[in-house]
Amino acid sequence: MWPDNDTDQDFLNFTGVARTVAEIIVQADNRPISIGVSGAWGVGKSSMIRLIQKSLLGRDAGAPSRFVFVNFNAWLYQGFDDARAALMEVIAKALEKEAEKQKTGMDKAKDLLKRINWLRTAKVAGSIVAAMAGVPPLALAGEALEFVKGLGTGETAREEVGAVEEGAKKVGSAAVGGLLRPKPVFSPPQAIHGLRQAFVDTLKELKVTLVVLIDDLDRCLPETTISTLEAMRLFLFLENTAFVIAADTEMIKHAVRRHFDGVDDELVTNYFDKLIQVPIRVPPLGTQEVRAYLMLLFVENSEIGASDKESIRGRVCEQLGQTWQGKRVDPSFIASLSINLSAALQAQLDAADRLAPIMTSASRIGGNPRLIKRFLNALAIRMTIAAAHGIAVDETVLAKVLLLERCGSPKTYDQLATAVAMDPQGRPAFLAEWEDAAAEGKTLKLEEGWAEPFIMEWLTLPPRLADKDLRGVMYVSREHAPIMTPEDRLSSDGAALLAALLEQPDMASALKDRLTALPRLEIAIIMDRLLEVARQEQEWGVPAILDACLTVAEIEPTQGARLGAFLSERPPIQVKANVVPKIAGYAWTETAWQAWEKNSKVGQPVKRAIEAERKRTS
Repeated sequence: MWPDNDTDQDFLNFTGVARTVAEIIVQADNRPISIGVSGAWGVGKSSMIRLIQKSLLGRDAGAPSRFVFVNFNAWLYQGFDDARAALMEVIAKALEKEAEKQKTGMDKAKDLLKRINWLRTAKVAGSIVAAMAGVPPLALAGEALEFVKGLGTGETAREEVGAVEEGAKKVGSAAVGGLLRPKPVFSPPQAIHGLRQAFVDTLKELKVTLVVLIDDLDRCLPETTISTLEAMRLFLFLENTAFVIAADTEMIKHAVRRHFDGVDDELVTNYFDKLIQVPIRVPPLGTQEVRAYLMLLFVENSEIGASDKESIRGRVCEQLGQTWQGKRVDPSFIASLSINLSAALQAQLDAADRLAPIMTSASRIGGNPRLIKRFLNALAIRMTIAAAHGIAVDETVLAKVLLLERCGSPKTYDQLATAVAMDPQGRPAFLAEWEDAAAEGKTLKLEEGWAEPFIMEWLTLPPRLADKDLRGVMYVSREHAPIMTPEDRLSSDGAALLAALLEQPDMASALKDRLTALPRLEIAIIMDRLLEVARQEQEWGVPAILDACLTVAEIEPTQGARLGAFLSERPPIQVKANVVPKIAGYAWTETAWQAWEKNSKVGQPVKRAIEAERKRTS
C-alpha cells in the first residue's frame, strides 16, 4: 500500500522546477515575492512545496539557515478558527521561536505577537461598543473603555475577551438612554500600519527571510480561502518575505467570484494577479513520467535496500530529465542499473510498462499521481483479499479488469461481469473478436457503451481476457458487481436440471417431463443460460447444445421464438446445411429459414436444404 501523503522524495522529476522556485526566492535578495504553484487536485502541488523547502534548506547546509519557514494549511482551520487570524498568529509564533533560538529580537517578536492578538480581538471590541445601547452603569462603562484602550496598546490578554464581552451584554440590557460613544483612542489603519512595521523590524533584527508555504487552499470553502488571502495581503510586498501558495488557480478564482458577488472575470483575474507575482504550473505527466512513477512506487514497496531504492530513484529522475533527447525510462533501463531485482518486482515493472500509456490517456486517471496511487492501492487490496480466500488471481488480469471498472462506463463493466457469471468457465467470450481485431490494428464497430477511445486502448492492453477464467477476479471485486449467476435465481430442482443440461445437452429429451413441471420463469432463466453457452459455438450444424435448446423450446412457445431469432442472427459462415432438417417442423422454424434465405452470405447448400425440407413437408 502507498500512503496518500506529500513527500520530499522526488518521484516525478519535479526537483528542477522546485530548484527554479527556490532560485527565484534567493535572487529576490530580500525583496518581497509571491509565487503561485498551480495545478489540479492530486497532481503533486503539496510535494512540490516540500521540494521547494528542501531546496532552500539545502543552500544553507552546515550554516545557520537564512530562512524561517511557516507551513500553513488553511483547510485544517476551516470550521474551527478564523483562517486570517490563525495565519497571522502562526507567523508571529514562528518568528518568536526563531528569536528565542537566536537569543535576539525577542522584544520585537513579542510586540508583533501582541499586535496580532489585538487584531484577533478587535472584532470583539466592535461587538462591545455595539452592545452599549444606552447609558451604561459607570463601573461597566469604565471596564469597557479600559478594554478598548488595552486593545490599542496590545496589553489585553485574550482570556479577558470572554469576560468583557459578557459584561458588554449586561451593559446593553441595562441601557436607559441613547448610545454613549467614547472618543476612540486608536484606529484600525494605525494598528495595521503598526503591525506591518513591527513585522519588518522583527525580520531585520533576525536577519532572515520568512518563507510562508500555504497549501490546500483550493480545498477550502470560499470564505476560508478569501480570509487566508486577505491575511496574506497584510504581509505581502514587505521586505524579507516570500509567499508560496499551492492551489488550483480556477478554484481560487471561483472563491473570489463567490465572495465578491457580481464581479466580472477580468476583475477576478486582476485580483488574483495582484496577489501572485510569479505563477508556476505543476507540469503535467506524460507517458514517460507515468511509467517512471509507477515503477518507482513498486520499487518503494519492494524489499530491496534503502540505498538501492535511493540510487534507482536518483537515476530514474536523471533519465527523465533527458527524455527530450529520446532516452526512455522502462524496465530495461532499470535492469541496466546493475541492482538485483526479485522476479516479483521485475513482473511489477513490466506491468508498469504496459499500464503507463493507458493511465496517461484514460480521462478518469489522466496521469494524475494521486489517482494512480489510489488505483495501485485498490489493486493491492484486492490481491490481498484473493490471497486471504485462497484464490489464485493473476495481478495483470486483475489490473486490466480494475482499469475497466475505474475508467469505463458502468454499463461496460456490468456487461463483463454478467458474461463471466453466465459462462460455465467464467470467460468473457464476447471480447474475443474485439481483442483479436484490436491486436491487429483493425477498425472496430463496437456496441453502444463500448465505442470510446479508452476501450480501444484497453482492448490492446495485455493480457487477453476472452479466454481467461475471471470468476476469481470478479469475486474479489464484488464491492462493485455482486456475483449473480442464473443458478442463484433457480429452485433446487431447476438448478439441478440446468447443470444436467449443460453437462450432457444431448440427453435433454430425457429430462423433458421434469422441465415441464418447472415454473415458466425458471424455464426462461434456463434458456438464458443455454443461449449464452450456445453463443460460443463457432459452427452451426448440430452442436450438442442445440438439443438442450430444442427441448426447452418445445416446452414453452415463447422460448421457441427466442431460439428462432437466435439462430437467425448466427454469422452466415457458421451456418451449415445439416442444421436445417434438425430444426424442421417447429412453429418458429420459418423465422430462421427466411433469414438465411435472404442473406446473400449464407451458403447455397443451406438454401438448397431449406428448399428440400419444404418440398418434403408440403
